[in-house]
Parts: sequence; structure tokens; C-alpha cells
Amino acid sequence: MAHRFRFGVNLLEPARGEAWERKCRRVEELGYDVLQVPDHLDWPAPFPSLVAAAHATRRPRLGTFVLNTAFWNPVLLAREVATTARLTGGRLELGLGAGYVRAEFERAGLAYGTARDRVDHLERTVEALTGVLPGQGGADGRDGAGVPLPPLLLGGNGPRMLRLAARHAAVVAFTGAEADPAMDDGSLRLLSAAAVEERVAIARGFAAEYGTDPDFNVLVQRVVVTGDRAAAVRELAPHAPHLDEEELLDLPTLLVGTVTEIAEQLRRGRERFGFGYVTVLEPAMEAFAPVIAELRRGEEPGMGHGVS
Repeated sequence: MAHRFRFGVNLLEPARGEAWERKCRRVEELGYDVLQVPDHLDWPAPFPSLVAAAHATRRPRLGTFVLNTAFWNPVLLAREVATTARLTGGRLELGLGAGYVRAEFERAGLAYGTARDRVDHLERTVEALTGVLPGQGGADGRDGAGVPLPPLLLGGNGPRMLRLAARHAAVVAFTGAEADPAMDDGSLRLLSAAAVEERVAIARGFAAEYGTDPDFNVLVQRVVVTGDRAAAVRELAPHAPHLDEEELLDLPTLLVGTVTEIAEQLRRGRERFGFGYVTVLEPAMEAFAPVIAELRRGEEPGMGHGVS
């Protein structure tokens, strides 16, 4: 049975108390299923932001999207997760990633290392969390006691990350991007739809190997609601010079067209890639909301709900 669509929005802009609460309530009003906060320097700190969001809302789940695990000692992170899970009434979804922005590592005084080093730390973090949070308690017997591990979302692109996600995560998140080979600072460039499809196939193979059935998430980089798709894509082309206009129109990470066209693009994406869980960035929050309403009208009663 196909899962119903789930929609998340990743909130990027800091705001003071009441303004943050109003923004979170607006997320709920617009029909988003998950309110998410990333983990980049100069952006909102994820855990206090999600606790405040829990007090301002009733329905949406609350997710980190995604934590840079290099910023976190795994045992201390388990305490943060357990406390946040309690304070959000069990609505927490824990998204984890390996980190990729070199400048942030340098500002934080952390070794950037290699991609292998960063994935090693992520894997140790997952192991530590699964050891502490299923109710076994922390080192003092209290930190994680009685708090189950929230549903995990693991984001990545390489085979090792996809294997880890397929083994441990309720959600495998695809950024649809890769390290830009011309840069050494962690800059990313968009993958073609064919390349995304290859990554999805790899993840499905690992899931079959482990006997798991994770949901698949895609992070949408841009939403452009327009009656002229071709003109909009020509404007976006300079941001992805390695892809032609036809390839840009085929990307699951760019949603361009009328509300109806975008809704149909997402339906095709669910069939082709399995992307039933769609995350947009805060600047697209309002523009994307009519697409949510359009897709909700087309869903059949009784469809599965994905992560619960």
C-alpha cells in the first residue's frame, strides 16, 4: 500500500520568542506534517527551537534536519535527545548527518578530516544512541531511562551512508546533491535525476538486505510556482551549469510550474523514486502550501501514513 505524502519544512531564520511561535503556528496552519530545524552555525539551535515549537503547536512532528553529528559528543547528545523527546511529548524525529561545510568545522575548532572520518563519527553516534535510549538508561542510569529512541532520519549520498541509513533509519533522506569536485570546502552541486535514481536503487538494495522498509525523503532546493516552466528554469540554470534545461526540469529537487504541475511532478517522483516524504526550505513555505492542499485532495482514504 502506498504511503500518503508527508510534508516537512526546514526553518532557517532565527526569530525572537513570540515571532518564532507565530511562525511555528503558521507551519501547522499550512498543513505541514513535520516542522524541522537544521544544524548550521548562525542558524537556530535545533533543540531549544523544537521545544519552543512544541509549545506553540499541537499536530506537527518536530525534527532535526539534520544534526551535524561532528558537533556532538554521542553520550551528551543522548541526554539532549532524551530531554527534547520528553518536552515535545514524543513528537521528536531525530535527523542525523555527517556534516560537510568545512568553514563550520574550522569555526568550531573541529577537525574536518575526510568524508570517511565524518561518517565514522556518525556511525559511532548512532550506535551510542541506540545503546542509551531504548530505556536502558544513561551512564548514571537516568539520562535516557524510559525514553525510546525517536524515529531516525539519516541523510546522505554515498553508499556507506545509504547502507547505514537502510539498516538503522525509519527515513532515508536524499539531498539530491554531491560534493562539487571543483571545490574543497564542502560545496555541493545538484545530482541529475538519473544519478538520484541510482542512489535510490542502492538504498533499496541495502534495505532488502537488512529486511527494512524505510520511507524515502527528498530535500527540495527550490520551489517556483509559475505558468512558464521554461523561463523559470532558464533563470535557475546558472546555479547548475553542469545540467541542461531538460535535465533541470527532470530534477526531483527543483519544483517548477503551476500548483497542478508541481503536484503531478511529486506524484511522478513518488512512483519513480519513492519520495513520499518531501521537505522544502523556509523561503518556499507559503508558496508550496497550495501544492499540499492539492495533493491532499487527491489522496485516497486509508493510505498509509509513513513514520508515526
